Amino acid sequence: MDRAEKRELVTNLNEAFSGAGSVVVAHYAGITVAQMNDLRSKMRAAGGTVKVAKNRLAKIALQGTDSESIQSLFIGQTLVAYSEDPVVAPKIASEFAKGNDKLVILGGAMGSTSLDADGVKALASLPSLDELRARLVGMISTPATRIAQVVNAPAAQLARVFGAYARKDEAA
Repeated sequence: MDRAEKRELVTNLNEAFSGAGSVVVAHYAGITVAQMNDLRSKMRAAGGTVKVAKNRLAKIALQGTDSESIQSLFIGQTLVAYSEDPVVAPKIASEFAKGNDKLVILGGAMGSTSLDADGVKALASLPSLDELRARLVGMISTPATRIAQVVNAPAAQLARVFGAYARKDEAA
């Protein structure tokens, strides 16, 4: 890599770290190319990105971002997973790590908050932003349907009572 390529990589990583909702750092020693491609495709499908960069360049790219506090995690063969949705990158990385013991999550960051490996796993257990939105819409629409049922219930009961009196009069 020449200087121009390094500068471009640092700039791209800096922009990615600045706009990321969460960043996950993991060791990947021993992962095959096919497994790495599988991880990248799963992450891309969920809206995240996986990058392997030199530790020195990644540390430079972290400077001036909210995630600057995780520079100490960049030791050895590390990869970086990040996404705009704070839950996506930790969730995909944790799921992949469960099935592949060669991917070891070291930690990460969510905004300016540094996370250890357990923090990343806890973040991965949360529902994604889309799931939260769906739950919120469901919670909002449920009371509205219940109110409509309660308002309509007295009218329906009155109609049943009138119907019963009408049948009683017809029978008599």
